[in-house]
Amino acid sequence: MGYKEKYEYWRTDAYFDAETKAELAAIADNEAEIEDRFYRDLSFGTGGLRGVIGAGTNRMNVYTVRKATQGLANFIRMENGQDKGVAIAFDSRRMSPEFADEAALCLAANGIKAYVFESLRPTPELSFAVRELGCIAGIVITASHNPPEYNGYKVYWEDGAQITYPKDQEIIAEVGRVTDYATVKTMTKEAAQTAGLYRTIGAEIDDRYIAELKKQIIHPEIIRKVADEITIVYTPLHGTGNLPVRRVLSELGFKKVYVVPEQEKPDGNFPTVSYPNPEDPNAFALALSLAKKVDADIVLATDPDADRLGVYAKDAVSGEYMPFTGNMSGMIIAEYILARRKENGTLPADGALVKTIVTTDMADVIAEQYQVKLIEVLTGFKYIGEQIKFFEQQHSYKYLFGMEESYGCLVGTHARDKDACVAVMALCEAAAWCKSQGRTLWDQMLKLYRSYGYFREGLESVTLKGVDGSEKIRAMMARMRAAAPEEFAGLKVLEIRDYQENTIRDSKSGETRPTGLPKSNVLYYKLENNSWCCARPSGTEPKIKFYMGVKGTSLEDSSKKLEELRAALLAFAGV
Repeated sequence: MGYKEKYEYWRTDAYFDAETKAELAAIADNEAEIEDRFYRDLSFGTGGLRGVIGAGTNRMNVYTVRKATQGLANFIRMENGQDKGVAIAFDSRRMSPEFADEAALCLAANGIKAYVFESLRPTPELSFAVRELGCIAGIVITASHNPPEYNGYKVYWEDGAQITYPKDQEIIAEVGRVTDYATVKTMTKEAAQTAGLYRTIGAEIDDRYIAELKKQIIHPEIIRKVADEITIVYTPLHGTGNLPVRRVLSELGFKKVYVVPEQEKPDGNFPTVSYPNPEDPNAFALALSLAKKVDADIVLATDPDADRLGVYAKDAVSGEYMPFTGNMSGMIIAEYILARRKENGTLPADGALVKTIVTTDMADVIAEQYQVKLIEVLTGFKYIGEQIKFFEQQHSYKYLFGMEESYGCLVGTHARDKDACVAVMALCEAAAWCKSQGRTLWDQMLKLYRSYGYFREGLESVTLKGVDGSEKIRAMMARMRAAAPEEFAGLKVLEIRDYQENTIRDSKSGETRPTGLPKSNVLYYKLENNSWCCARPSGTEPKIKFYMGVKGTSLEDSSKKLEELRAALLAFAGV
């Protein structure tokens, strides 16, 4: 069936509601819009769904959510996991509560119990709840940090991590087999509740989650000592972080916590920001304004589903608030944990630090300094969560910390996904410790650079929407695969890693070896002088991403080298 036939089917069939039909009738004269909405089914990728909210097969709506859930339900029954149930959470985005209920009622109609949070909750709390309730799977309705028109649907398995190979491919296959929307099961909420298949969860899980966060604190006495001296500004960016972040900081004893009033309340339209992403400096405008008024030490922002943390810290010398990349804040937390645990004798001999392939190489140096295992995984926090499962199954290592460059990290194993709530807590503890030593968090970052090297990293994202955009991204990756560059910005290419082909080719000898990681559409170039660059299409947005990292002799030197490498990589890609 072509896109026009699909459009007419959705516009006329009795299965679809009047509101959907009216929305589609309004675009009857817009051929490009019709094609974009119906040229494909919204892709159920290795993490689930993500797309623009609206009517159509290539959109997030109640019908695509039901269809995905029917495929998941079929797989759960194949695994004989129906008696364990599925935990469901949702964030502040438009249609999030509705999509959560649609998923729950589809599961219930398939005889699978759904545990649905009473109101919005952070994604990491869903990860925690899956294991805490003994569920077979979890679903969270969120589009993370995407613009307001997006929503998404992420699937977790019983270990609390997002689905990984081979479960991801098996679930994708089951979702793909659901071709007739009319065969998707559902039932009324009242009937599901009466049958005991729809259960509401809330405060009891919140209490257990917060208790687990607080167990990660190393020096509570230092927090109490400087509680009156350290000033924190925080914004949840209209998302889910407000209550849990404020609660955990309060219970730990932090007294001077100011929340940005304009961004405190949940709002899926994100009225004060065009892009609710703590990676975007514009998202900090109101928080920085408040920070200057209250003379804050640190400024923190979590994204709508509270799994990413952005940070600014005051430079005592200039008085300016300095931005931290995800790599920088991750290294502050990692080094703090390793240093303090070594100091108090609780650093295990078999400890491990886990990072993704596009995360700073400073992590490697710090891991070597503290003699802990450094494990590298593909981009995507689910692979870090998977390592925790492997550690437990194989009794191999003790998880200490995991991070990715995109502002996500995890302290502890209460969750198996990145957790901005625990990251806020850990960073504030690190700031309190620095305060007790007469240093700021920015002073500490400069100290890390002096001790371990001036590592700097960058990211360039190119958005290419629609049918043409997908083809351009595909062609761009194909061109890069066909080429074998000898250098970037004067830095020799030492090896080329093609994770799609599972090869690492030595540039000098021509010899190849396997990557040792799952297949993924990623090209990575290891360069001389501790430098590297990488290209990968996004798995959740119509983008191709270019990453790069260098090591310099100073902040200025590393910044210069980074910009030269950025320009060379983009020129090679044809951007």
